[in-house]
Amino acid sequence: MNTEEKYKNYVNTSFVKAIEPVVVTNASGSKVTSEDGRVYTDLYSGISVVNAGHCNPEVAQAAKAQIDKLIHCGTYVYYSPTAADFAEKLAEVAPGRLQKTFFGNGGAEANECGMRMAKQYTKKQEFIALHGSFHGRSLATLSITGNKGRKKGGGPYIPGVAFNPAPYCYRCAFNLSYPSCDLYCAEYLERTIQYDTSDNVAAFVAETIMGEGGIIVPPKEFFKEIKKILDQYGILLFLDEVQAGFGRSGKLFAIEHYDVEPDIMTMAKGIAAGFPLSACIARPEIADSFRPGDHLSTFGGNPVSCAAGIANLNYMLREKLPEKAMEKGRIFMEELKEIQKTTSLIGDVRGSGLMIGVELVRDKRKTPAAEEAAKIKTLMREKGFLIGLGGTFANVLRLQPPLVISSEELSSAAKALSECFRELT
Repeated sequence: MNTEEKYKNYVNTSFVKAIEPVVVTNASGSKVTSEDGRVYTDLYSGISVVNAGHCNPEVAQAAKAQIDKLIHCGTYVYYSPTAADFAEKLAEVAPGRLQKTFFGNGGAEANECGMRMAKQYTKKQEFIALHGSFHGRSLATLSITGNKGRKKGGGPYIPGVAFNPAPYCYRCAFNLSYPSCDLYCAEYLERTIQYDTSDNVAAFVAETIMGEGGIIVPPKEFFKEIKKILDQYGILLFLDEVQAGFGRSGKLFAIEHYDVEPDIMTMAKGIAAGFPLSACIARPEIADSFRPGDHLSTFGGNPVSCAAGIANLNYMLREKLPEKAMEKGRIFMEELKEIQKTTSLIGDVRGSGLMIGVELVRDKRKTPAAEEAAKIKTLMREKGFLIGLGGTFANVLRLQPPLVISSEELSSAAKALSECFRELT
């Protein structure tokens, strides 16, 4: 019985439309090798995870060394040196006064921690999130997710969540255009507070750059305007950097593009180059609002994952991966915009660093071209490139390669993508 047959019989995959017909056996840097020996250029990074490259040697070596010393002790039962060291490093690089970290295993767990912490600190019970957002697959994180496709069949969800229009300039909820809109989506937050809440809001929760929603990059003034309103109402700014963090956007953390200090920030995916780990970091007074019994994670702060996280962060900073991602992404987006000039299927090219979305539409009314997007994904795979799909309407090509990818590989990907559009049309 081969791997695909074993998946069919024993692995629950009914929640995905289809798995790519690629049996991955090994990977290195920006390359993935399948069971039949074919080598693919990875433009998706295992859903934006292996930012420092597949099987980064420094990260792998750190994890191997830790395995020989200690695999698990229970970070919240006994002191763990690697958890302490990594938390200290995160405090050094995190924006503003963010200092104390709770370690978990994945993005949803980090966001659950942030929600609980915000309630505990403010003594308020409500949240405001964004249309089209995604924060995880647990009951609480789906409650603050603004995407029907992710939530269907899972309710009822927790009450006390309001949603504000997202800064999705290509599909503005108000049919306005940036910058003449004067950031009405940010200004609208005050109406959301006044009309859609009971004035008991603990935090405004937002992905700094929306990933699953289709790589939505807010205008540069967006979070400053949001923060002004939040401060007026005593509401915390809770940023989800699970996907946009760790160099992906061209900065170590995407909020650095916006010159705003969050009160709570969550991280996962790129935090440990593929090892399961997440972090929820907050200002000390917010973190210390937890009392004994309020929160815990059995595997959170696992020594092996934390050792990998330390090595990953050291490598990323030493090799200046965020800065390199910014420059590579700039050139790559220029190439993608040249392709846009040759086909009416591409409605928008957007992104920051190597977090790029290409939105496909069928006409000038911006009818989502989901079928065509799926075909482009297949054609790219056939040419040896693995990409992702996303967006509320599944019509956005997601290009999020390892940050170690070469400029030559990105140019080859752009050329292949151009060929795919020619073949499709």
